[in-house]
Amino acid sequence: MDRRDVLYGMGASLGSIALTAMLAREGSAAEPTAAAGPLSPRAGHLPAKATNCIFLMMEGGPSHIDTFDPKPKLKEMHLKEFSRSGEQKSAMESGKRYFVQSPFSFSRHGESGADMADNWEHLARHADDLCFYRGCQVDSVNHPTAMYQMNCGNRFGGDPGIGAWVTYGLGSFNQDLPGFVVLPEASYPQGGAANWSNGYLPAHFQGTPLRPKGSPILDLQPPAGVSSARQRKNLDLIAELNARHAARHPEHAELSARMESYELAYRMQMQVPDVLNLSRETAATQNAYGLNESRTASFGRKCLLARKLVEKGVRFVQLYHGSWDSHDYIEGAHRNLVAAVDQPIAALLSDLKERGLLENTLVVWCGEFGRSPDNGVRGGVAYGRDHNPNAMTIWMAGGGVNAGQTIGATDELGMTAVEEVRHVRDFHVTLLRLLGLDDNRLTYYHAGRFKQLSQFGGKVIEPLLG
Repeated sequence: MDRRDVLYGMGASLGSIALTAMLAREGSAAEPTAAAGPLSPRAGHLPAKATNCIFLMMEGGPSHIDTFDPKPKLKEMHLKEFSRSGEQKSAMESGKRYFVQSPFSFSRHGESGADMADNWEHLARHADDLCFYRGCQVDSVNHPTAMYQMNCGNRFGGDPGIGAWVTYGLGSFNQDLPGFVVLPEASYPQGGAANWSNGYLPAHFQGTPLRPKGSPILDLQPPAGVSSARQRKNLDLIAELNARHAARHPEHAELSARMESYELAYRMQMQVPDVLNLSRETAATQNAYGLNESRTASFGRKCLLARKLVEKGVRFVQLYHGSWDSHDYIEGAHRNLVAAVDQPIAALLSDLKERGLLENTLVVWCGEFGRSPDNGVRGGVAYGRDHNPNAMTIWMAGGGVNAGQTIGATDELGMTAVEEVRHVRDFHVTLLRLLGLDDNRLTYYHAGRFKQLSQFGGKVIEPLLG
């Protein structure tokens, strides 16, 4: 062999091994080894302020103007014809449109003086625990694509969800439960299960949805007459056969993921029934979450279950509540929607705080976009709002956020963000930073390039950090 052939051979063998080792030392999120387990807890890239995340997804686009971002100017503009001059355009223009004032009154709460609509009766007690962010913008005016972007960073679907990225980077504390758990509505959100998909990441990291009615997980109990010992023997036999196949076909990563899912399902039978049994909670706890009231029971169960899951070591829990898509009758629609989540969310924050969990648990509340200050007039009184990707409110609590602050601002009508204006990719990068992850190092090689949650990088929104 001549010198060129020798160097080429090294580049294809030892050189590639050296490169892999160098990347690992630099903190690239390498896929965990099978011996350690795909969800084994791992250190992040940076010191973490939060170790877990509870993500409250208000699907449909809550109106910032009618929840946490008051616009007094709209009172004098109410029912005046909407102007489309210059850059000012409605999110979904059609027909004659009018400015619409908020039907809700606002007050300031806590030492921070946080703005909150008066129908947030319970959450108002936590005003100083919250960090409101009014500068976020997204790209899409349509629900499915906006949901994908908020949850996965990509408007077109097929990418991993935030929870998948987090568990890929950090693993999970409890190996007997999924690392990423989703609590959806009976009807999945727009975009469906792709909102919590593993995308191109290994299948271990996909979200596990729990059913909102009936048994949260089907086939949780073994069939009648099948003992735990018999199940164990069956799994051992399947594992042996699968291991032989895997040895002959090491490139089939899906097989190892399926083997692990069998094992996880077996282990879940031991832990899940206790975690999902809310009847063992005290009457005071159940009442605090609103489990005994029809309008709060559904979301209250999700919030209480989320607390139990993070307490058991689940890394990322995402709760869905919809639909906040109030094109008509926004007063009645948003009043009922707020009433359904206000008490449960406040109870969740109180419960986490009392148990010493809020300090390490990042709680996020958001929708996929905000709403416009204008709408058509339907039936004379059915005022609502359209989609608005240029202005929205997100709030966070716990997990090292800058509590008791309102960061960013929108213009006097709530049409667009005007202070601390950032793309949603920067919000994603900030969320990862709070969990000790660097978006530029949390990458996965797919389709010819290293991919990341932010798509092509972003900057931390420093004022959001405590």
